[in-house]
Amino acid sequence: MRQWAPAERKIVVRGLFGRLLIAIEPAIIALLFGFFTVGLLRLAYDGNESHHGLELLAPIFGLGAVAFVIYAGFLLARPLRALRETYGPIFIVDGFVRTRGPDDFSERGSNGYVAVLTSDRRVACEWPTVGGGRLALSELPAYCEFSEFGGIHTIDGQPTGVLPKDFKNIGVGTNRPPQV
Repeated sequence: MRQWAPAERKIVVRGLFGRLLIAIEPAIIALLFGFFTVGLLRLAYDGNESHHGLELLAPIFGLGAVAFVIYAGFLLARPLRALRETYGPIFIVDGFVRTRGPDDFSERGSNGYVAVLTSDRRVACEWPTVGGGRLALSELPAYCEFSEFGGIHTIDGQPTGVLPKDFKNIGVGTNRPPQV
């Protein structure tokens, strides 16, 4: 095992900031809808008869505010978990990398699994994969570095792309398809 290097953790933090920028919009909308809810309720119960009926609109904005808070939380859940995982170890195994096809318990859309095996071929960790075509069963000797949440970081010293060395500022433009 080894600890995460500061440069590795910095990549995860950059990804978190990118997702945080995306989550700001629903958070602002939730805040705005919360103000609308409070404002409508105050108007409805201020004693002015002309504001009668506004209390019926307040729950609509209140539900909208709750929905946008949940959405913002959903956007930040995985990056926050990834950051938390950087305080755990990175495991180093001199063993094998195994791929296999999906089984009866695989999630829909999964085309199989990739696993790191120890030198005595016990599964150290396994992750589902998504892609075209079913993965074939194969087992290759490899020196791997991996984290449980992130996946395999390097195989025989070569980065797998799970933790890129060059991560664009806050992730902008990183989701482009590969150039063929």
